[in-house]
Amino acid sequence: MSLFHLLAQGPRPVAPFSHATEADGWVFLTGQMPTDPAAPDAALPEGIVAQTRRVMDNLALVLEGIGLSWSDVLQCRCYLTQFERDYPAFNETYAAYFTPDRRPARTTIGVTALAVGALVEIDCLARRPERPHRPEAER
Repeated sequence: MSLFHLLAQGPRPVAPFSHATEADGWVFLTGQMPTDPAAPDAALPEGIVAQTRRVMDNLALVLEGIGLSWSDVLQCRCYLTQFERDYPAFNETYAAYFTPDRRPARTTIGVTALAVGALVEIDCLARRPERPHRPEAER
């Protein structure tokens, strides 16, 4: 069974998509932009650090909205429009969201442009924790 998550409290989608989709415990989070969920038409934050924080906070909103956390994230794809300029500051900001022993696999790609004029976009792949098996008598 597949689930399609569109969260009322999540960031307003900038295109026709769900915030996340889910099948067999695998959760695919749509790439998030540095838009403010409380003011989706407001100007984007200035600079790569502020935009990275907003993107990561938006992803956290989606994760929390579907009962997951950063510890469930296994892989991230990150897109930067100013790769050489922004890569070091992006890495420092991004790393603060994970414990050193639970960093997901990651690919970071330089791109020519992103929606809404963003400097950064990140999507994630997470896995829902398996429920412990309980003997029939405990159910």
